[in-house]
Amino acid sequence: MSTQPAPGQPPSPAPDFAAIKAVPFGDSALMVSLATGSVDERQSGSRKLREILLDVRPHGLLDVVAGVDSILVEFDCLAVSHGQLAQTIRLAATSRSSTGDRQAHDGKHFVIPMVVNDSFAPDLADVAAELGISTEAVLGHLEDSELTINLLASAMAPMMGSVEFPGQVSRCKEPRTNVDPGSVMVAGTNAIIQPFPGPTGWKVIGRTPLTICDIREDPPTSFKPGDTVRFKVVPDSEWERLEGQFLRTDSYVIEGNH
Repeated sequence: MSTQPAPGQPPSPAPDFAAIKAVPFGDSALMVSLATGSVDERQSGSRKLREILLDVRPHGLLDVVAGVDSILVEFDCLAVSHGQLAQTIRLAATSRSSTGDRQAHDGKHFVIPMVVNDSFAPDLADVAAELGISTEAVLGHLEDSELTINLLASAMAPMMGSVEFPGQVSRCKEPRTNVDPGSVMVAGTNAIIQPFPGPTGWKVIGRTPLTICDIREDPPTSFKPGDTVRFKVVPDSEWERLEGQFLRTDSYVIEGNH
């Protein structure tokens, strides 16, 4: 069914994605709807939200089943929780509504600085030992890899591949219950950045001082699937200068690449 207005009819108002209601529906689903608006607005908003989720494909998503004025979002409960997915849905909807229905992709490129020390990179030595190379070589492989954002995982975390490691990096035997925002983590040959404090089983090898997701920004992230990323290890002294800055394409420029 087309969601376009009939000829001569005014377009439907933009859905109020700030009023998304997400209610747990069993162990592995959320019933998602708009809490405000007329019946027509809620129905139109639910259809649009389903299109957004099928396009963004948040981490753990299995299916999105359309209802009259709601959608049933089915997910892998071993990959993501009700609360994490609900937060990701709200961020994705807010981000997409603020950018409109543009289909063309900007193809942005980001250089993301990261600081590496004992506190920020607790798993670096383990990753090096597992791969049979030095810690310097681990970071060198990361810096030399141009990564593509494949999907937005829980809470809009950018999941990227592929790091040119000489092998696969395993996950932590005992997942951490809380990892700081900005943590740069690896598993397999993929990398991801933690947007908000939370648990993880990925191995932490550094931390960026930049803020990669900020709900006060419009949109709350500057990146999309398909964008490319390079990491740059910077000295500890750069942390204070860059801390808290919102990630943009010009947040950090490597000397000589102006």
